[in-house]
Amino acid sequence: MPVLPTSFSPATVSRLALANAVANGLIVVTGGLVRLTGSGLGCPTWPRCTDDSFVTTPEMAGHGLIEFGNRLLTFVLAAVAIATLVAVWRSPRRDLRALAVVTFLGIPAQAALGGVTVLTGLNPWTVAAHFLVSAVLVALATTLWLRSREPGVGRPLLRRPFVLLVWGIAATTAVVLAIGTVVTGSGPHSGDVPDDPDAAPVRMGFDPELVSQLHADAVFLLLGLTIALLVALHATDAPDRVRRAARDLLVVQLAQGVVGYVQYFTELPVALVLLHMLGAVLITAFTARLVWSARGPASDVPLDTPAQPAVASR
Repeated sequence: MPVLPTSFSPATVSRLALANAVANGLIVVTGGLVRLTGSGLGCPTWPRCTDDSFVTTPEMAGHGLIEFGNRLLTFVLAAVAIATLVAVWRSPRRDLRALAVVTFLGIPAQAALGGVTVLTGLNPWTVAAHFLVSAVLVALATTLWLRSREPGVGRPLLRRPFVLLVWGIAATTAVVLAIGTVVTGSGPHSGDVPDDPDAAPVRMGFDPELVSQLHADAVFLLLGLTIALLVALHATDAPDRVRRAARDLLVVQLAQGVVGYVQYFTELPVALVLLHMLGAVLITAFTARLVWSARGPASDVPLDTPAQPAVASR
């Protein structure tokens, strides 16, 4: 029986944390594929795929394969999360333990919520909750990876008004994602099964045009806040890492906005909706990076705290 090493190197911890972040993002995209292909009930029950089998059967056809494949990916994600947790726990990085624990506990929580989603017939409210919890896990896993690449968490690198603006961007991103789930839940990809002609469409009940406009307004607010931060950072002595994080986030936001408008005016083709979901994952990750960048490594000195003069020897 193999024996685990008593300590894992920082490089190993960082690689596992990166794999964990990628896996959390990938399962969001595959979950979107399940919904967009009408495969959410490809396995009509939970935790089994059918009443008599834990795996898909030939009768379930392509929908069963897609849904069962997404369930299998959960086990891959769990394995990566466990490996990350063990590596962190057996490394000197005590400051990473809380993040590693929470990202691991998010996996069974998501599995249970996925089961509720299936058992409620893909109710759009539970579908939305399933996505939003995944977004939180993507943000936490991204932060875990970024922190693992530095020796520890230092003090803020920005003055308080800038820190508040960064957190305002993070909060607005959360609002944009939440309204986005309402837009989806009010449209043709809300979570119902289009292959069943007898099934009544399941919707959240909101006017799709109204919530789409509200979503667009929130996006414009998010873009405005990000541009304001970027301009302010370049007008001051802000660190390059924060400037790069804000710049890259703005690029991702603009690309996501283009995809969003194109999909809206082309009547929501599946390929573009799936690309938009990938964009949501990237925006979540890059927003987490922006929040992370506002604090330096353990050895950094905050900008608004003057360096202490050296004491002359006597």
